[in-house]
Amino acid sequence: MKRALLLLAILAGASCTTNQASKQTFNRAEAIAAQIHNPDSKYVVVAVHRGDWRNYPENSIPAIESVIRMGADIVEIDVHMTADSVLVLCHDGDVLRTTNFSKVFKDEPGKSARISNLTLDEIKRLSLKRAHGVAIDTLRMPTLEEALMCTKDRICVNIDKGYDYYDAALKITEKLGVTDQVLIKGKKPIEVVAEHEAPYPHNMMYMPVVDIQKPGGKKLFGSYLEQGVVPLAYEVCWQNNDDAAFEDACEAIIAQGSKVWVNTIWASLCGGDGNDDDAAFQEEDPGKVYRQYIDAGVSMFQTDRPELLIGWLTKIGRHTL
Repeated sequence: MKRALLLLAILAGASCTTNQASKQTFNRAEAIAAQIHNPDSKYVVVAVHRGDWRNYPENSIPAIESVIRMGADIVEIDVHMTADSVLVLCHDGDVLRTTNFSKVFKDEPGKSARISNLTLDEIKRLSLKRAHGVAIDTLRMPTLEEALMCTKDRICVNIDKGYDYYDAALKITEKLGVTDQVLIKGKKPIEVVAEHEAPYPHNMMYMPVVDIQKPGGKKLFGSYLEQGVVPLAYEVCWQNNDDAAFEDACEAIIAQGSKVWVNTIWASLCGGDGNDDDAAFQEEDPGKVYRQYIDAGVSMFQTDRPELLIGWLTKIGRHTL
């Protein structure tokens, strides 16, 4: 069956294209996207959760730059929209955890910390915090446009929490010429996504998220298989290994001609304790954890331990472009 991003007739225009700049210099993001589009590729794609948040504020430009230096393939970022309709990078709906909001607005009791209630100018007054809670005076929350200017042609981007902002995000990716380098995910029914994206001649890569041990996830996964819709990849989540749900899902996905993305960031997303990044980090050989996924046919990981995973994948010959 010929592969399609979503419905073949509607979204066939989403395949990678080559721009003039890539003819002159190596376009790494384009090369990564080509691997994502190739169901037969043995290359394992590494996505990094919120950038290098262990060493820099999550969702910040330095956090993105760091994972680019590590050799990651995708940086996962989160977006929310400000009161004046600008998309900014933040995981939470408010800025209390990630910025020094309480200090900056200490003289304005009752001031809302929700991003949707703050203007971009107000957001830019805030300093970002590192994971241990210390604010860095020189770092501000980036806009989506600023982040994509940083990543352009260097690394692919997964805009998480972003499907509700698809139209606004697509406008930015088209402006910057990076639409083919951006991946967006969702749990919406096939028909909803197809109808939404149909008016656009050029769309971002799209991947359904299926929680294969929950009723909603089973239903969504089944609809793709039953209708013969072949996405580039599925993000597969499962809570435990009490049954063969994960192995069965991998077998069906690979037979269909798609890729399997797993999240090893938290055990609750990949089968329970002993199956995640921190479990791998405690092993002398991280392959004792990661090998099970490779053996099942997984070719895309989202990780919180990028250096560990990239090092192991490179050692086994599965991470060289």
